Amino acid sequence: MSDTPEAEVLPPSLRLLKWLVIVLTLTMIGGVITVVTLIVTRMPTAFVPTTPALPETITLPDGARPAAVTFGTGWIAVVTSDDRILIFDTDGALRQEVRLTR
Repeated sequence: MSDTPEAEVLPPSLRLLKWLVIVLTLTMIGGVITVVTLIVTRMPTAFVPTTPALPETITLPDGARPAAVTFGTGWIAVVTSDDRILIFDTDGALRQEVRLTR
């Protein structure tokens, strides 16, 4: 007589469940790796400060640098780095200038 226990065989339903858990774990690991890879490869360009693109028809006053651009129906607003909001018509004519105070 031997004192070593015999290896128990799992029922078929538990074997299936075991393999489903293994496959789900591998799928989750693959998904996390994919998401991290996409974030790392796409995000560096998101944090680089860029100057907003202005339409060709708009000419800013001397010394004004655009900080933000907003497009509306029939108008374009440009927020400048010297705390002004310039409202232009779609043809590029300056319609209104608003100075921001602190």
